[in-house]
Amino acid sequence: MRNNEILQTIRMIDEEYLDIRTITMGISLLDCIDPDIQVSCQKVEEKICRLAKDLVSVGNEIEKTYGIPVVNKRISVTPIAFLVAANQGASPVPYALTLEKCAQKLGVDFIGGYSALVQKGYAHGDKELIESIPEALAKTQHVCASVNLGSTKAGINMDAVAQMGHIIKECSRMTKDDNCLGAAKLVVFCNAPEDNPFMAGAFHGVGEADCVINVGVSGPGVVRAALAKADKTMAMDEVADLIKRTAFKITRMGQLVGTVASQKLGVPFGIVDLSLAPTPAVGDSVAHILEEIGLEQCGAYGTTACLAMLNDAVKKGGVMATGHVGGLSGAFIPVSEDAGMIDAALAGTLSLEKLEAMTAVCSVGLDMIVIPGDVSESVISGIIADEAAIGMVNSKTTAVRLIPAIGKEVGEILDFGGLLGSGPVMPVRQTDNAVMIQRGGRIPAPLQALKN
Repeated sequence: MRNNEILQTIRMIDEEYLDIRTITMGISLLDCIDPDIQVSCQKVEEKICRLAKDLVSVGNEIEKTYGIPVVNKRISVTPIAFLVAANQGASPVPYALTLEKCAQKLGVDFIGGYSALVQKGYAHGDKELIESIPEALAKTQHVCASVNLGSTKAGINMDAVAQMGHIIKECSRMTKDDNCLGAAKLVVFCNAPEDNPFMAGAFHGVGEADCVINVGVSGPGVVRAALAKADKTMAMDEVADLIKRTAFKITRMGQLVGTVASQKLGVPFGIVDLSLAPTPAVGDSVAHILEEIGLEQCGAYGTTACLAMLNDAVKKGGVMATGHVGGLSGAFIPVSEDAGMIDAALAGTLSLEKLEAMTAVCSVGLDMIVIPGDVSESVISGIIADEAAIGMVNSKTTAVRLIPAIGKEVGEILDFGGLLGSGPVMPVRQTDNAVMIQRGGRIPAPLQALKN
């Protein structure tokens, strides 16, 4: 690496919020399935603690050796619904408590995989797992949950869509004294990737190796800084090229960290997820990148076009830098975690409808959006269905992470602290849709599914 490139990287870290957002160890629990839930939980605890015993220390060592901030050390596991299938009649919550025990013992920030995959219907264990999510998240601090209820291949499970409207409300209600944190640890997916290192939606896919290391890199501040120095008359294709070259540099750092972590832990290197995941810190915002391109404020007409270009350029830069790109890789737009998004929402420039349009071209979907606590379950389900439809038809991942703020009105602030930040309660149209949601069944897969 040339001296000027080294200096550029140091500046990115010191001044532009470049970091490794997460080193996530994915662990298969398929060999921990047992009809006795207590025996199964013992197997889960033993395997996680054995394989991940050095995860935090290795992350800290890499941070110290290379001067690269490693913000979170996380674990993702096989969707717990697979294990629940063998425990007919037993509550799945002991699995959540076991995962929490592992997280505390190992010192990791989050552990994901209290999950079910129901895009085409419910298998044994799925309904029990999903119904237990509010209790599981209320009784744990580090456990994250997710449900995949749609895909381009399978269509959308509308029974699960209806169920999740209720589950999200219950998660908020059961953690209302803790800023409704339960709902912030739950993601509803369409086309969920099996190698995603980012919480709350991370789980270890059944097609993955027994244990892998995935790295999530984040650098919206770096991209914004590069654009801030560029000529304001630069053509859009040149802007895209600048973003692509910047993403290349960020991804190379992720490749380095992933390779080193893999070697030190003796675990195969999985993927680098290059996602511009913002934080509440000023200067570390995806919305500010869009504004640097030329919008007065995120949400103005042209926002979706700028975001589409940003997302595409980030992916192209990442693919050039490593053969291990995976996960979500692109731009995240979580409202509560992005200072620019928060400002735009408070100003009224950014509405839920505009955010939905943006999700057609971003990496995830409606992420970390605070809504009034009195929004009906069917309306929440309708939002989930709309977002799943965008993912299904466009063959992309979409997700919903809504937080009904119990007892709060539009314009009030819900503050989670830390990486989750704070967000304003956004207005939601509550036109009744209950008849449509209660129909249940399945929205058939689109024509795009017939590719083989």
